[in-house]
Amino acid sequence: MTEANITSRDESKTPVSFIEQIIIDDLKAGRNNGRIHTRFPPEPNGYLHIGHAKAICLDFGMAEKYGGKCNLRFDDTNPVKEEVEYIDSIKEDIHWLGFHWEEREYYASDYFGKLYDFAVDLIKSGLAYVDDQPAEVISAQKGTPTRPGTESPYRKRQPEESLDLFERMNNGEFGEGSRVLRAKIDMASPNMHMRDPIIYRIIKAAHHRTDEKWKVYPMYDFAHGQSDYFEGITHSLCTLEFEVHRPLYDWLVDQLRTDDYRPRQIEFNRLNLTYTVMSKRRLLELVQEGKVNGWDDPRMPTLCGLRRRGYTPESIKRFIDMIGYTKVEAMNDVSMLEYAIREDLNRRAPRVFGVLDPLRIVITNYPEGRVEDVELINNPEDESMGTRTVPFSREVYIENEDFMEDPPNKFFRLAPGREVRLKGAYIIKCESLRKNPETGIIEEVYCTYDPDTRSGGSSSEKKVKGTLHWVSAPHAVDAEVRLYDRLFDHEDPAGQKEEDFRKFINPGSLKILRNCKVEPSLLSARPLDKFQFQRLGYFCVDYDSAETELVFNRTVSLRDTWAKLNK
Repeated sequence: MTEANITSRDESKTPVSFIEQIIIDDLKAGRNNGRIHTRFPPEPNGYLHIGHAKAICLDFGMAEKYGGKCNLRFDDTNPVKEEVEYIDSIKEDIHWLGFHWEEREYYASDYFGKLYDFAVDLIKSGLAYVDDQPAEVISAQKGTPTRPGTESPYRKRQPEESLDLFERMNNGEFGEGSRVLRAKIDMASPNMHMRDPIIYRIIKAAHHRTDEKWKVYPMYDFAHGQSDYFEGITHSLCTLEFEVHRPLYDWLVDQLRTDDYRPRQIEFNRLNLTYTVMSKRRLLELVQEGKVNGWDDPRMPTLCGLRRRGYTPESIKRFIDMIGYTKVEAMNDVSMLEYAIREDLNRRAPRVFGVLDPLRIVITNYPEGRVEDVELINNPEDESMGTRTVPFSREVYIENEDFMEDPPNKFFRLAPGREVRLKGAYIIKCESLRKNPETGIIEEVYCTYDPDTRSGGSSSEKKVKGTLHWVSAPHAVDAEVRLYDRLFDHEDPAGQKEEDFRKFINPGSLKILRNCKVEPSLLSARPLDKFQFQRLGYFCVDYDSAETELVFNRTVSLRDTWAKLNK
């Protein structure tokens, strides 16, 4: 990258994060021969969530912005928890967000041989030893942040003996948990991660790529920095919980490197959302216990769940830009994410008519059998989206809540003796109604229309206070609508130490409406197509849709209803 390009980016009006400033400074200083090379290292033990999207946008985004490269490297160091299903989903999610790793798809398992050889070198150098103690004893010997650790009785084991044992560990001679390989660093270090950390453990499980070749597997801290080094990574971007791991990262790389090059680890704050849990372990529990309908349940913060709910890559990127990258942990309000999708769909989503709780209206003076085409604007925010026609007939559906038999003074919708406009069509007046004689529920409302009040006509200037959406009854398409809301009704469900996070699951997070009616243009809609149901919110076609019945997921309401509830 040229100095001019760096300067123009640096002096742009858009503020840059502290990480981006580090990259700009490194480029100006010519570090790493002017290279920018990042990596995204997911562990394939679950589906990606929006917190991972923050890391993806940083790793791939910085490489893209500054002419560098970004690797996709799967941290497949624990075969017990990993599945190919997760690998496939991770790749799909990254592509969906709009990022590409080209031919640079790697796995920590690509380096198992080199990592094993490095471990052998550490043993030979007296910097690693095999410890026969069980995990709980080793943990207790590590001490506390204010009290130094106690050396293992095996710390002085001769390299030759440790080499023999390590080889036999990998040959499968010992049981899981019976022995580990530890780096020999400093049991008195104020950083507990430097107190002879475990770098290899025995796992007797088939690996999805190496099958049963290995019986010992590297710990993440051992594989991470070394894999960065092998791949020539310049900026290893991690969330803040890895800040205390950085001295170990640097120490291990220093034992491996042969020149001045060293990958640099930089930490940033993770993404935390209100009314959400972000732990993959807790999300897995929700799936396994049937609290949600799979990883792609639209109430989940997973990228596949957000995609199914109707979120766009652009809205997620916009949200991440809004919250930024800092060194301070914060709880981000989920309403900011909802604002981002509203803002995005307001520009891109066509407006359509959908009635969720239908009430039949009969226009008694409208000719029977007559059908008119009403022309409507698809999106007033984007004229290029053009117009569409919807049929209008003698019988239409409106929302039940848009009619009241005995309304209060400021009710401006339909009521006996009152007039409203049917959007794009005529003004109608309620003349009478019919109730079910047994239940008293209103089943039909009888109205008259003024033929001189069609929208756009020469006599359409008559003013009324209410305008309603509607669907022609003979042309209506049946639809199921799933009203999704926040999965939890507590702002911080995972942060209540004395309470199980499941206690805060919102019982109203999903309501299914099965008698909905939508305009016939939606028959051509396909899964993940997005629309604004006028006056109701933004909706997305679900994968469960069929030719005979459409299924819609509510992405978000038109306004933040939770803000009103919490005032």
